[in-house]
Amino acid sequence: MERCLACEAEGSPPPDPSTLLGTLARQALIAEAELTPKPGLVDRRGSGAHTDLSLALMRRSAFAIEPFIRLMAFQSMNEPPSPRLRETLAATGRAAERAMLDATNGSNTHKGAIWTLGLLAAAAAGRDELPTTPSLRRDDRPLIRGRDNATRKLNANDIAKTASIIASFEDPYGSAPNALSHGQIVAQKFGVPGARGEAVSGFPHIIEVGLPMLRVRRSAGAPEPIARLDALLAIMARLTDTCLLYRGGRSALETAQQGAAAAMSAGGAGTSRGREELFALDQRLLQLGVSPGGSADLLAGTLFLDTIERQQTHIRPSEIHERDLTPITLHQSRLLVLAP
Repeated sequence: MERCLACEAEGSPPPDPSTLLGTLARQALIAEAELTPKPGLVDRRGSGAHTDLSLALMRRSAFAIEPFIRLMAFQSMNEPPSPRLRETLAATGRAAERAMLDATNGSNTHKGAIWTLGLLAAAAAGRDELPTTPSLRRDDRPLIRGRDNATRKLNANDIAKTASIIASFEDPYGSAPNALSHGQIVAQKFGVPGARGEAVSGFPHIIEVGLPMLRVRRSAGAPEPIARLDALLAIMARLTDTCLLYRGGRSALETAQQGAAAAMSAGGAGTSRGREELFALDQRLLQLGVSPGGSADLLAGTLFLDTIERQQTHIRPSEIHERDLTPITLHQSRLLVLAP
């Protein structure tokens, strides 16, 4: 049964690091799904360019995935990156995919996110002996990998680097032709990095694009939903998103990249002109029947690492109110319905 996020006690860390990482992964997935308005993606307005997805389904999927992310973190404790660890994590990831499909009646809600968040959680999992009462205070022993020795702060860059080492090992099962995902097929067809290339490179669209944009917007005083939307747009503008390539080819990818870049050049989601560009992009993606699912997965990874690095234990979904948005003529299936 889904738990109410608001009912989880803030400031009360889960009983162990793997549980904490699983919880943060689930919260990152829900926060990404609920962020509104996103171009072409499921959000609080509706199903975007998808015919088989909904916000309720995305939430259900996140809860189904959580135990497996927790297990991947647990499996990585005291384990350096190695082919054996890679194979173990891959098996758990496939179990997560089966649980996702069971929970969603066959809809692929988060296959890419399982890869991204599973790797990041595994990379973050602590190798040291667990403290009796774990917390994220700076004076505790390392709770997860990637802690900067000088500042004692958890370091997103180092976590991403560890994830890249894990991803660099081959998964024997995953390399079989009949086991290739849509993203892998598209990556081979178009000669693009794909999800594995992103991971092997150390998640550059999280570390060099998403996180910096999130920080810049926050430091400028932008509301959290605006900072997250601009992080998504920045990722979209630069990522070779295999979800877009699979559904619409290069023309769909170029439409998304150019539209996201135009929204950012116009000032981003926090400005009237930027929102006009955002909604125009939303309409174009709806007409093409495509959505930037890869960018959404990396936004979830951005929120996950951001929360770890800031030594927080909770990710709340963004709440954006109608007064914060300039009314724009929308596609009828995307009428703006915001939670109170």
